[in-house]
Amino acid sequence: MTNGAPAPRDVLRNRILNDQFRTTLQGGRVFMTPGINALSIETQAEILKAVVTFTDFNPDNDPYGEHDFLSVEIEGQKIFAKIDYYDLAREYGSSDPTDPAVTTRVLTILLASEY
Repeated sequence: MTNGAPAPRDVLRNRILNDQFRTTLQGGRVFMTPGINALSIETQAEILKAVVTFTDFNPDNDPYGEHDFLSVEIEGQKIFAKIDYYDLAREYGSSDPTDPAVTTRVLTILLASEY
């Protein structure tokens, strides 16, 4: 596409790869911020379960259709989860997020207040 937006095929491929990673936690790295780590183990488990099972993607919370961001509320706290695409060394952005051979997906789970 000429406007810099990903081609529809790339969006679908990213969505598939993001959903596979988010629901299995396989094929990338998962980080929890200090705010999440400060919560009880039980609350952390509840947050992780909410992220892994999240399905309420819609145009309001997923405008690009890639399933790379979500927001849930757990115990009265807003939680964000964001997938970013890095090169294999995790030093730079991936040259092609649709290609797992050159991309490390990183899921960061954080309190909204840490954003």
